[in-house]
Order: sequence, then C-alpha cells, then structure tokens
Amino acid sequence: MKEFVSAKATKLELLNLRSVPIRTFWITSIAFFICFFAWFGIVPFMPDVVKDLGLTPTQKWNSIILAVSGTVFARLLIGKLCDKYGPRLCYTYLLILGSIPVILLGFVQTPLQFLICRLFIGFIGASFVITQFHTSIMFAPNIVGTANATSAGWGNLGGGANRLGMPLIAAGVVSFGIADEVAWRYSMVIAGVICFAMGLIYYFFTKDTPEGNFKELKEEGKMPNLKKDEVSFLSTLKDYRVWILFLVYAACFGIELTVYGTMDDYLQNRFGLDRSTAGNLVLSFALMNIFARTLGGYFGDLFGKFRGLRGRVVFLALILATEGLMLSIFSVTTSLVFGMIFLIAFSLTVQMAEGATFSVVPFINKKAIGSISGIVGAGGNVGAFMAAMLLKSKSAVAESAAIAANSELGEQAIKAAQTTAAASAVSSGFFVIGGFIVIAALLSLAIRFATAEEMAVIDETKAELLLSGVDK
Repeated sequence: MKEFVSAKATKLELLNLRSVPIRTFWITSIAFFICFFAWFGIVPFMPDVVKDLGLTPTQKWNSIILAVSGTVFARLLIGKLCDKYGPRLCYTYLLILGSIPVILLGFVQTPLQFLICRLFIGFIGASFVITQFHTSIMFAPNIVGTANATSAGWGNLGGGANRLGMPLIAAGVVSFGIADEVAWRYSMVIAGVICFAMGLIYYFFTKDTPEGNFKELKEEGKMPNLKKDEVSFLSTLKDYRVWILFLVYAACFGIELTVYGTMDDYLQNRFGLDRSTAGNLVLSFALMNIFARTLGGYFGDLFGKFRGLRGRVVFLALILATEGLMLSIFSVTTSLVFGMIFLIAFSLTVQMAEGATFSVVPFINKKAIGSISGIVGAGGNVGAFMAAMLLKSKSAVAESAAIAANSELGEQAIKAAQTTAAASAVSSGFFVIGGFIVIAALLSLAIRFATAEEMAVIDETKAELLLSGVDK
C-alpha cells in the first residue's frame, strides 16, 4: 500500500472554512454539542417527569446511572467501527439512530419505559469518541491536543446549554397552546428531530480525512497510516497505557459528570441556596468548557513541544492531581465564598485534565486511534457510574439513619435532618473521590513512550509543517 503524508492542518484557523480539517472541526463540534444537548435534555424537566410518571427517588437515581452506563458499551464499540468504516458514516448512523430514543422519550407512559429510553439515549454519548477520532486524523501532532480539547469542550457545552435551551424550547411549545405540564414531551421530540437533521448534515458536508473518505481511499490504494485492519483489538487491550488513560479519564470526565449531576442538590443542602441560584451556578461552571478544556489541550501541546511525549504525560499528572486536591478541599468547606472559589478551581482543573488526556491519546497507537479513544472515553462513563453509586449508597445510609433518629420529632424535623445528612454524606463522598483522583494522577506517570515513538512524532510534525508551507 502506498504510504504518504496526510495533509493535516498545522494551525487551528477557525475562520478558514475552505479547509477540510477546519470545516470538519466545526461540524463535528456542533454534532457533539447537539448529542450532549439531547443526552441530558431531560434533566431540566426532571421535576415535571417525576410528577407526570410518578418516579420514586430510587427510579430517579437509576435513570441517572442508566444514562451514563449505556454509553460505556457504545463508546467501546464505536471506536472499533471508526477505525474500520471512518468517522463520517459512524457519526451519521449514530445521530440518526440515536434520535429515535430521544423522540420516544416524549411518548413514555410508565417509569419502565422512561428508564429504557434513558438507557438507549446514553448511546449518543459515544459521539465524543467520533469527535476525538475525527479531529485526531485532521490535525497535525503540534496542534492535535488543542484541536481535540476545543472540539470536546465546545461539544460538552451542550450538557450545560440544555439548562437554558430546553426550557426555552418548552416555552415556545407552550406559546402554541400546549399545556405546560406536557411541554417536556414536545421538547424531547424536537431535540430528537434536530439530532436526525444533524446526521444528514454530517453525511453530506464532511470527509473522513483531509484527502477523502475511507472507502474511496481504500479503492485508490491511498489509505492513510491509520488502517486498523493491521492492528487487532486484542493487542490494543494489552497496552497498559490504554488502561491507565481509561482510569485517568474516569478520574476527570467521569467525576465531572457525577459532581455536576449532584451539585444542584448539594449546594442547596450544604449552603442553603435556592434551586434557581444553585442551578445557575452549576450552569456557569459548565460554560467554562468554552475555554477550560482547550487550555488543557494547549498546555499539553506546549509541554509536548518542549519535553516531547513525556512532557504531555507530566502535565496531565500535574493538572489531575490539582483537580483532586481542589475537590477534596471543596468537600470540607462550609463557607459559601471559599466553597465557590474551590468549586471554580475544581471546574477549571477537571476540564483541563480532560483536554490533557486527549492530548496524549493520539500518540499511544496511531493505527488504533478509534479503538483507544473508545476505551478511554468509556472510562469516563465507568468513573461516572462508580462515583454515582458511591454517592447514592452513602446518601441512602445517611438519610435512613437520620429518618430513624428523628422519627418522633415531626415531619419538619425529619426533613431538616435528612437534608443535613444528605449534604454530609455527599461531602464525605467528594473527599474520597478527590483522594482517588490524586492516586490516578500518580499512576499516570507510569505512562512511557519508546524513543522510536518520540522520534516518529518529531518526524511527522516536521513533514506536516513542510507540507503546509510552515517551516519552523
């Protein structure tokens, strides 16, 4: 097979829409945004859903867990499919098929139907893997960390933007005379239709690589150096570095999902904030994805420029350890002012750690970027699942004990004791999770690269810079 240097972008010139990599960057970022928007689109409506379907607290918790656990299997599978069929077709099918459970959620009548839809909606969380794969093969080593981090960060905004966007869609629905209590159903249907439309856009306006699509390149004998047929999935699983990054991503993205998923209630119980204020604070932290994740990728590239691949790993370890410390300190803070300072610091560092992780991933094995991205991405959801289970168990035990201890003091006293117990349980859970993150940071330092791998990256970077007309 003919070997050649792919015309990857060496700069992130966001306004150069004639460039295939830049156009792909925008479309894949928007697609990821829409997937996250739909994935967590039901969150702002949960009080209405609980009332409409009669969900119990246990069923509510289970819906949160199912929404992230379904993504684990989808991410593992989609990475392998990307390596074989290319990101363009994979994203098209994911968006179109993923729109089905999003739409069906608007028609559920029982808690079981709701839980099933939440499970399958979680599959669109695999969009992250395709976005990271697509940007990885569109951008050169000197900028790939920044490109990966920015596309992922801007896509993640969908998980926060839905707190504003979905209520606005619901308000629009109500303005047409639809009853307020069922507006959430119409809103989910609209979100599903948007996903379907984005699938069509992805098919017609993107390419798998800067040179063209996988199918045509294979037929012409011009397949770039990312052909997965030469690397077995089993050999990928045997690389210890992949599993360390799996754990690392569990310690950043997984923890972010769970912390933000529980933060509304925690801020109300711990600091006495009202629901609206707590929700707005959580939204503001999510909006930090506009720049925070990009910073992680940028500094990963910067450390890589001066210290090679080892520099990327060192930065990842440093920012991950800082994230763990910030969460643990926040967990023991009782002052609202200091609590917000450390929560902001946690939000910044956790998103930077996510960007730094995927500034390392593309260099583990260039012939298996999709599979590795899928495994590491799945680690995020495993981390979210484990953290949610920890907090759920701690809260359940603490609240049960509080109810039993105050059963004779009246409903108001029981509720107050339950609130205090829940806050204390989640606080201790955050502290434990912070310790786990620091351990993961130390473990990440075990990631090593051979001299040949370091030299290959240097040679590829020089070749891409020469090809793009930038010689420096």
